[in-house]
Amino acid sequence: MKKLYYLSFSLFFLTTVCFAEISKKEKKALVDLYTSTNGKHWVKKWDLNTPVSQWHGITIEDNKVIEINLFHNNLMGPISSEIGKLEHLKVLNLAFNSLTGALPAEIVNLSNLKVLKLEMNRLNGEIPNEIGNLKELVELSAFNNFLTGEIPATVGNLKGLKILNLSSNDLYGNIPASLGQLSQLETLGLFENKLEGAVPKDMGMLSNLKELVLANNRLDGEIPNEFAQLASLEVFQIQNNNFSSFKALEFLETKEYLVFDYDKDDRKLEFKDINFSKTKMADTKFEDIEE
Repeated sequence: MKKLYYLSFSLFFLTTVCFAEISKKEKKALVDLYTSTNGKHWVKKWDLNTPVSQWHGITIEDNKVIEINLFHNNLMGPISSEIGKLEHLKVLNLAFNSLTGALPAEIVNLSNLKVLKLEMNRLNGEIPNEIGNLKELVELSAFNNFLTGEIPATVGNLKGLKILNLSSNDLYGNIPASLGQLSQLETLGLFENKLEGAVPKDMGMLSNLKELVLANNRLDGEIPNEFAQLASLEVFQIQNNNFSSFKALEFLETKEYLVFDYDKDDRKLEFKDINFSKTKMADTKFEDIEE
């Protein structure tokens, strides 16, 4: 009798764990995302009659949604504003889909978010000014969309950010000097926008920066002398802009790069001992790989 009791209890416990449900608020947010992005046409659809833990791309921890990974899944339409109610979310990967419309303002409520991947969609509108509220963010990737407006200065509040890629959009205005505050930044991609004005000297403080891609914009003025402090730099692309002076690039004489690109005749600079045989064009059409 005692064995039967323990067996019944164990079965009950396993059933509770396996089929534990998230809150109604979070489930509604997921269903709204499914509906707004034409879930019936997804490659890997959700069966809304099954436990949320069985839905493709959803990771649950302690009965809370902590990850949504719907990479390359044929999502179409706008991102539901209900997304902001998934307050425990750490990873949101909606890359390589056909999402349209503006980023919902409510996305800035995801205060635990570490990774936000929106690249290769058709999103438009401006980046919310409150994006700086996402203090836990490590990666913000939204290249190859139709985002417009200026890069919010509040991005400088994202102190833990390592990857910022906003390439191939319609962003305009100046590069905010606040980007120089991102001391952990390793990759900065602003390729192919309509950015103008001088490059902020503050960016010379990005000592961990490995990739800096500013090509195909309307930037002007001189390359800041402070760039000599970018000791970790491996990829450097500034071609197709309106820079008036490249004198500061003389610091390259002691460095080797995986990629080095600028649109000035290098014979006019006194570079020494640069191994250009090791340099190559960077692939500016980025790809993502589903893990």
